[in-house]
Amino acid sequence: MLTNVEHIGVAVKDLATSNELFSKLLNVLPYKREEVASESVLTSFFKINQTKIELLQATDENSAIAKFLEKRGEGVHHLAFEVEDIYAEMQRLEKEGFTLLSKDPKKGADNKLVCFIHPKSSNGVLIELCQEIKSPSLKE
Repeated sequence: MLTNVEHIGVAVKDLATSNELFSKLLNVLPYKREEVASESVLTSFFKINQTKIELLQATDENSAIAKFLEKRGEGVHHLAFEVEDIYAEMQRLEKEGFTLLSKDPKKGADNKLVCFIHPKSSNGVLIELCQEIKSPSLKE
């Protein structure tokens, strides 16, 4: 079950410049910066109350973020929803006809297991499912 919007992902060309811009806009500093090597991105997170914004900069010109930036430019990349059980939610959404971009969740930024839904099956919006990693015994 989807529980809430976990974050909004924004693709950016330059993380340092964008951190400065979003710090001025939101009047807060990013609370976290992290590299996700498996996705070839550098990320930083801002938080206002319960709303999080994730900025994503490509670290490889062949990454999904680099391709997105080349095709569409900077801007909203995805909406992420928190889920209680990512495996059950993936199974439910697949049965509902959504196309998942992976068969198993991956370790993502901010201590989350993540899975993406192809935008062609969700009105052109890339959707990310996120589940907090609560135990080291969870498969990553």
